[in-house]
Amino acid sequence: MRVILAEDSTLLREGLVRLLADEGHEVVAAVGDGDALVAAVAAEQPDVVVADVRMPPTHTDEGLRAALEIRRGWPAVGVLVLSQYVEKRYAVELLSTRTEGVGYLLKDRVVQVEEFLDALRRVSDGGTAFDPEVVRQLLARTSHADPLSRLTERERAVLDHMAQGHTNATIASQLHISQSGVEKHVNAIFDKLDLSRVSGYSRRVLAVLRYLGS
Repeated sequence: MRVILAEDSTLLREGLVRLLADEGHEVVAAVGDGDALVAAVAAEQPDVVVADVRMPPTHTDEGLRAALEIRRGWPAVGVLVLSQYVEKRYAVELLSTRTEGVGYLLKDRVVQVEEFLDALRRVSDGGTAFDPEVVRQLLARTSHADPLSRLTERERAVLDHMAQGHTNATIASQLHISQSGVEKHVNAIFDKLDLSRVSGYSRRVLAVLRYLGS
């Protein structure tokens, strides 16, 4: 895949360039700020970008704003953002329009190479990839509210994996249950969250995360 990296830490940026090149991907640009990221996307039209949320000059949300601009201007380009900490507002903003080709990972996840590469592949393919810790904190912050509190422990586990962007087959494998069992839990989750009419893999994640982030 063709990738653009946006990270102001030279060490991390160059490390990611080497990692992706070793995996057979083409890094068409590696930049250090949001404006350069948007310009590079306009020039290169990559498959996916990886962007730090906080970049110069203020180190607040320049990377996020660039990511949102890319999602509006180049909807075919996948966007995977990296953050040092879980910031609920940023996750919700990324999902405010659609979930096709979007991901949010904590930077600690990058050192778990296989997980990082899997997330990048899913986002590039138009799927969704959310850090498990992001999802857990969203779930924890809303556990007191109905109808989420009506979910069983197993349904919450399925929802946790579903919100990360995993398929039913992957959830079945990770939770050691049958795929038909996962499907039953998913249907029960949608019933309890009043999301029964939601269809499509990306839209189901959008609906769940929007609910959790509301």
